[in-house]
Amino acid sequence: MQLKSVIMTEAEVRRSLARITHEIIERDHGTDGIVLIGIRRRGLPLAKCIAENIERFEGAHVPVGYIDVTLYRDDLTETTDLPDAGETHIPCPLGGRTVILVDDVIFTGRTARAAIEAVFSHGRPAMIQLAVLIDRGHRELPIRPDFVGKNIPTAKAELIAVSVPETDGTPYGVKLYERGGAGCAG
Repeated sequence: MQLKSVIMTEAEVRRSLARITHEIIERDHGTDGIVLIGIRRRGLPLAKCIAENIERFEGAHVPVGYIDVTLYRDDLTETTDLPDAGETHIPCPLGGRTVILVDDVIFTGRTARAAIEAVFSHGRPAMIQLAVLIDRGHRELPIRPDFVGKNIPTAKAELIAVSVPETDGTPYGVKLYERGGAGCAG
């Protein structure tokens, strides 16, 4: 992979997360009934950052959990063994609440679809919203995020890499890479 450009610095990521936080508060008329669920792996640190922002801006505590969507993916092949699912933590009953799924990048929409299915396996929220740091386009499903940090039109041969301290040991950041060959994830 070859680095094409730095899309967002740590300061820009933090500003985008602060803006997303304000948009969540405005759209949901405050924070009552909100639960943030990070899509593992990088969605969890982003959800925690949004929760910290809510605490700082509104003085309100919002429950944060995480969900692993491995077993809900529709792109698992029948010829492979069932993959090991990661841990899921739902911090409170979801019934009647507004669940905000948080992820780093939305691409085809398949991870978001799997996350919605996973949420419904844990309860029936009143509403599910989707917050992503990066929307790179190329949707294969009719899924659109409610809150977006930055739209970055990409080619399918490109890769968006989001760095978060908790997962990568590096500061927040977003980089664009060129990959060899056709098609890519992320």
